[in-house]
Amino acid sequence: VQLQASGGGLVQAGGSLRLSCAASGPTFSSYAMGWFRQAPGKEREFVATINWSGGSTYYADSVKGRFTISRDNAKNTLYLQMNSLKPEDTAVYYCAAAGTSFIRTTTKGYAYWGRGTQVTVSS
Repeated sequence: VQLQASGGGLVQAGGSLRLSCAASGPTFSSYAMGWFRQAPGKEREFVATINWSGGSTYYADSVKGRFTISRDNAKNTLYLQMNSLKPEDTAVYYCAAAGTSFIRTTTKGYAYWGRGTQVTVSS
């Protein structure tokens, strides 16, 4: 599976962005997917995950209620809707595909990674 994230940019605090992750290959719909982020000088951290069907999701406490993960298996695309953005959300955001259908919340649970997309939230 090859992954390409897009949709990042510069936004003011309180604003919204929608990230997309286009996947190639026939197995997208079989895999759980996730979003992670990495700020300068920090480790990559879990943001959100979704199971193969989209019927189960899980979020980091820091984004719960503000971010929504979703997927369109017909389009081989993963999304992350980010609302009420805060300066502390500034990071490079990565999409990833797990080697399983079930949600995973650590980097070790993901076999495939895309290039990141930069999100910058100004105060």
